[in-house]
Amino acid sequence: MNSKVFLVLRIIFGLFLLVFGFNKFFHYMEFGKMSEAAMNYFSALMSTKTLTIVALVEILAGISLLINKFGALMMIVLLIISVNAILFHAFLEPGSISGALILLFLNVVMLFAYKQRYHGILRP
Repeated sequence: MNSKVFLVLRIIFGLFLLVFGFNKFFHYMEFGKMSEAAMNYFSALMSTKTLTIVALVEILAGISLLINKFGALMMIVLLIISVNAILFHAFLEPGSISGALILLFLNVVMLFAYKQRYHGILRP
């Protein structure tokens, strides 16, 4: 991947992660109306502090991308959150899936950009 394109995507994705990670703490963007099933699931995530862990991972991944340290590792960890966000929206809130799709798309693009770093763990 072109280094300038990678740099721009890395910065955009880092800022995207910071904005949405800090939003889970400071609530400056509204979540919108959710179905009862989605609200129950979301309430369970908040009561068990799972959402706090997700927010911390997003913030750490965003910082990692912005300072260009441990980005490849954080993209693997963030893939778990990306897939869960897609599943949450696909089954409980399909009308608001666009943010999750952007998250997964950028995550996959960054994984592809870091592909040379994964050769050691993908060897047979």
